[in-house]
Amino acid sequence: MGLLKSTAVVSAMTLLSRVLGLARDMVFTRIFGVGAGTDAFLIAFKIPNFLRRLFAEGAFSQAFVPVLTEYKTKRSHDEVAELASRTAGTLGVILFLVCVVSVIAAPILVLVFAPGFIDQGQKLELTTQMLRITFPYLLFISLTALASGVLNSYGRFAIPAFTPVFLNIILILAAIYLAPHLDDPITALAWGVLIAGVVQLGFQLPYVARLGLLRRPRWGFRDEGVRRIMKLMLPGIFGSSVMQINLLLDTLIASFLITGSVTWLYLSDRMMELPLGILGIALATVILPSLSEKHANADSKAFSHTIDWALRWVLLVGTPAAIALAVLAVPILSTLFLHGKFSVHDVMMARMSLVAYSLGIVGFILVKVLAPGYFARQDTKTPVRIAIIAMVVNMICNVAFVVPMVMLDMEGPHAGLALATTVSSFVNSGLLLRGLWKSGVYRPNAGWLKLAVQVALANMVMFSVLWFASGDAESWILASTWQRIGWLSGLIAAGAAAYFVVLWLFGVRVSHLMHRPAT
Repeated sequence: MGLLKSTAVVSAMTLLSRVLGLARDMVFTRIFGVGAGTDAFLIAFKIPNFLRRLFAEGAFSQAFVPVLTEYKTKRSHDEVAELASRTAGTLGVILFLVCVVSVIAAPILVLVFAPGFIDQGQKLELTTQMLRITFPYLLFISLTALASGVLNSYGRFAIPAFTPVFLNIILILAAIYLAPHLDDPITALAWGVLIAGVVQLGFQLPYVARLGLLRRPRWGFRDEGVRRIMKLMLPGIFGSSVMQINLLLDTLIASFLITGSVTWLYLSDRMMELPLGILGIALATVILPSLSEKHANADSKAFSHTIDWALRWVLLVGTPAAIALAVLAVPILSTLFLHGKFSVHDVMMARMSLVAYSLGIVGFILVKVLAPGYFARQDTKTPVRIAIIAMVVNMICNVAFVVPMVMLDMEGPHAGLALATTVSSFVNSGLLLRGLWKSGVYRPNAGWLKLAVQVALANMVMFSVLWFASGDAESWILASTWQRIGWLSGLIAAGAAAYFVVLWLFGVRVSHLMHRPAT
């Protein structure tokens, strides 16, 4: 399967998951509103979800896939199956122990990740209760990530990309049908998270079995392949997940701000995750096995071409997504969430952080695309050094942006947290690109300047269309739900049409970027 076709498959499945994720958040805000309960659940979900990004989508996948691909390329099928078996057993035992300790120490974890809750007894107790329910999700979803890595390495991208759909469906069902029967209705979401972890793992195992790679998990701490994965994984835990760590720092500081800040940041992050998932995660998922195979075959020219191909798609799709999300922040938020207990004030507060996050979409996507250029070569040290720099920048910007807003009693200091994360993402991606360039791993193909000018002109036209056609915030707030849906659909269609028509008029043909990178 070609890279573009694989990316399209992953993007389509990711789009389905993200749309259901938006539906999930719409159900949440309608039923539970924005308050102490939603803040508590989001912290209880964010802690294991953060570790999931490290163990599952982050460091583990970045370390496991290159080693597994090397085994697949150079060793027998039995050796590949043995590596998967021993990795599953080792990872499972370690994470089981982590879950046991974390469930016991849940109050301490809540205070570490959300110290602002220390003076809010009821919120602290509720968060602790839900964290004890959600934390075992980490074990199941990390083993799901291992199964996904196996399937991706064999070109089976659709099943892993579809799997997150189950989380959204189960959480929606829990909010609607389980919550009314519980003393604390919000805890239904915590149970939904745990159930979803079990279902996602169970869904993928039959497909791994079809490849002949599903064997009894075995402890393999001393296995050569497992030790290589762990060696690559330890620094990668920090290096590949700096954006998640930055978002977690945002949540930590937001816990000190007014009630609702955690939820406003969460909803803004969810909006930003739509283009990030459809393009960034899809590209990263597809190119990592491809880059790993090219590295194993010592094909440096094809390696560089693959990175160049991915970067062109980031420019072509990422930049208009960032602009559209910023311009249409109020239309999007009011259309999706201005129902039930979600207020106009909540829309305006979430808008501030959404605009700040949208400015960094290209940076976030670039990190996802450029990091595989290191991990495919089993280089985890360089991204760690870069991540440390980006982390320091994020912390400095958090203080520089948020503290003055709080001291001057300005509205929306939570938006300063989002802006700090945006700045950090560009520092991170810029240094990753510089490292690949200086080491000679990546050499741009011809035509970048021309493409950049063409995309810039198309973005200017699209921005003008959206800006003048979107109207003011008040008209969106006063409109009915169906009016908002119609207006927003028309705006998106008009913006997309303007963008791609201008690209076509200036000679850009998407077909030019649809071929598999040259070897």
